[in-house]
Amino acid sequence: MTRIPVRRALLSVSNKHGLLEFAHRLVDADVELVSSGGTAGILSEAGLPVTKVSDVTGAPEILGGRVKTLHPRVHGGILANLSEEHHRRELEEHGILPFELVVSNLYPFEKTIANPDVGEADAIEEIDIGGPTLVRAAAKNHAWVGIVTSPDQYDEVAAAVEAGGLDDALRRRLAREAFFRTAAYDAAIVGWFERTDDGLPERIVLPLERTAELRYGENPHQPGAAFRTVGVKAWWEDSEQLQGKAMSFNNYVDADAAWRHVQEFDDPACVVVKHTNACGVAIAAELETAFRLAWDADPLSAFGSVIAVNRPLDLATAEAMAAAGFIEVVVAPSVEDVGPLASKSNVRVIVAPPPGRRGVDLRQVDGGFVGQEWDAVTIDDEWTVVSARAPSPEEMRDLRFAWRVSSHTKSNAIVIARAGQAVGIGAGDQSRVGASERAIRQAGDRAAGAVAASDAFFPFADGIEALAAAGVSAVIEPGGSKGDAEVIAAADRFGVALVFTGRRHFRH
Repeated sequence: MTRIPVRRALLSVSNKHGLLEFAHRLVDADVELVSSGGTAGILSEAGLPVTKVSDVTGAPEILGGRVKTLHPRVHGGILANLSEEHHRRELEEHGILPFELVVSNLYPFEKTIANPDVGEADAIEEIDIGGPTLVRAAAKNHAWVGIVTSPDQYDEVAAAVEAGGLDDALRRRLAREAFFRTAAYDAAIVGWFERTDDGLPERIVLPLERTAELRYGENPHQPGAAFRTVGVKAWWEDSEQLQGKAMSFNNYVDADAAWRHVQEFDDPACVVVKHTNACGVAIAAELETAFRLAWDADPLSAFGSVIAVNRPLDLATAEAMAAAGFIEVVVAPSVEDVGPLASKSNVRVIVAPPPGRRGVDLRQVDGGFVGQEWDAVTIDDEWTVVSARAPSPEEMRDLRFAWRVSSHTKSNAIVIARAGQAVGIGAGDQSRVGASERAIRQAGDRAAGAVAASDAFFPFADGIEALAAAGVSAVIEPGGSKGDAEVIAAADRFGVALVFTGRRHFRH
């Protein structure tokens, strides 16, 4: 294993965090520091010996600092392959000294464009040119040069310098991370340029970094990991797991579905999810009541579920959860008291910030992706009562609730609800009447006097007829079918109030 001693280092950083301590350790290890611009000023003010880049190049920094390190005396010292005789000869002929270490992080472009009010000129000014050039040059020549792109690497690199130099494995790993950093940086720039009015860009570059090892994938024989988009804070990355086993692939997917679903409600709410679909949803004046109603909607399916609540987890709710049955994950905005859940070591309790919806909703298909804007639920947006009977205020309240639940349920989806409780959920059925029948079976006697929501239109009257026969009194659906007249006639025949929303909420 080749260890390269570090005699000369080039430092040019935008993020100055940890810089002085790192530079002190390099100097103490007899490393010559070369630097430019503000970095050189900070090092000099701290009393550290530093050579300015302009003294190395013989050329001043120009264009307000846009051009300072773009020079053969800098890049020749970085890119020289010292195993090649003619490279060594040319360095000597031109009086160029090699660098064994380059330290460069980039202008904060991602942070700048995160501000929605930033102007185009200010954003463009934060596109780094010299920094990525230094990084890529050093990474390319990692056989001879170490490249540091983050303050997180300072301690390890300084320790290696103090121990005699950078070995092959470290230099190669630093180079890999450097190329990923410039790739992610360019992806952010492309994404900023690709902004379009309809939200769907012409090109998408996805820089993903692994943030966690998972217990396993969808099945125990499949390895699994969590990845996040660089520059985007995922809710699960900022969450805190208070107890329980490590998360698996399925836990993450179900927790994301439950956590997004429960955000739909302003009242205290609970969503119980199995295999990304809710098997119970409820709102109530108290969180404990909302949980009990959500669990009681389908306690058989709730076994081994993931649960999300939109209020702090209190003792009464935690006690109800502990008594209810086996739970995999609980997600809450905060925790007041886990109560008896603390004794259930396998239950994962997670405190999480609200989820965001950034970028494009992408689904992987063979050889690529299909993408769309994220779906959003609208309430009372051009809703039309198409039946002879209009819904009562109580029915309309439950229709709004059922409509929110159906929009988060896999198609074909039918949701039967009553008094803020989803009592029957037919999800993922191949036919709409089949989804209706499944929801009716789950609801049982609770369907009488309840309402129902369908995520897409009824193509035939059979779905409405099945719901009406079970006692459902009001239905909400998008409308727009060739069979609408038949469906409306069936609703009137049974005295069912029927509302068309004009918007479909398929979820495949």
